[in-house]
Amino acid sequence: MIADAVERYLEQHGYERMALKAAMFDMDGVLFDSMKNHAKSWHETMAHFGLDLPEWEAYMHEGRTGAGTINIVSMRQRGYEATDEEIQRIYQYKSNLFNQCPKAERMPGAYELLCKVKASGVVPMVVTGSGQKTLLERLNRNFPDIFRQELMVTAFDVKYGKPNPEPYLMGMEKYKRTLSSVKGERRPCGEIAANNFIVVENAPLGVQAGVAAGVFTIAVNTGPLPDEVLLNQGANLLFHSMQEFCDEWENVFEGLTVDN
Repeated sequence: MIADAVERYLEQHGYERMALKAAMFDMDGVLFDSMKNHAKSWHETMAHFGLDLPEWEAYMHEGRTGAGTINIVSMRQRGYEATDEEIQRIYQYKSNLFNQCPKAERMPGAYELLCKVKASGVVPMVVTGSGQKTLLERLNRNFPDIFRQELMVTAFDVKYGKPNPEPYLMGMEKYKRTLSSVKGERRPCGEIAANNFIVVENAPLGVQAGVAAGVFTIAVNTGPLPDEVLLNQGANLLFHSMQEFCDEWENVFEGLTVDN
C-alpha cells in the first residue's frame, strides 16, 4: 500500500525518488485532541446568534479563518455575508467558549511518533492556522525537545491560510532558510523541493493545502468524517489515529526513503 502510494505520487509529480528531510505537522486534531472543543464551541456560538453549524460540519471548516467560516454559514442561511462588527462579536463569543473548555490533551501516539520521526533523521515541523502567542511554550511543554521556533508556521506568517497551499509553501521556505544558516553563517543547502517533505493533516482543507503544495500528504482521520472526505481531497495515505501512524512509522519511513 505504501509503496504503491509513493509510486503514484512520484509519477504524478515527475520526481525520480523521494528525498525525505522534514515532516510538517498540523496541530489541532493531529498533535492535540482539540477539535472536539472547537466543534462544540462553533455549534453553540452559531446557535446563540440564530445560526446553525452542526458539530460534524466544523471539521469540514477546520483550517479556515473564523471570518470565512462565519460567512459560509451566514450566506447559506441569510443570503448575505456578516458585517465586520458581526464577525468580531461572533468570533469573540466562540473564543470565549473555547477558552472555557477543558484543556485539550496531547493526541495519543503523537509524542511517540514525533520521537520516531526525529530519531529517523527527519526534522519535525509545525504548520498551523493557530495564532496563539504561547504556542511554542505549549508545544515545548507537551513535546519536549521536538520543535524549533524557526521551523514553525502560524497564522502570523501567512496571508491566506489553508486550503491555500501558502502555509506549506512557507514551511518549505522556512526549512530552506534555517538549513542554510548555521550559527549565523550562510551555507548553501542545495535545491529544496516538495519531495523533501511530507504533510500530516486531519482536516479536508489541510489535506487540500498539502496536496496543492505538491507534498506527499498523510491524512490522520481523528474526527467524525468518513475516510472518503479526506481521500477525495487527494491524501496519499490515511491512518485512523496518530497511534496507528506511530505503529506504522518504520514501514512508512522505509517506503519514503528507499530508491523508487
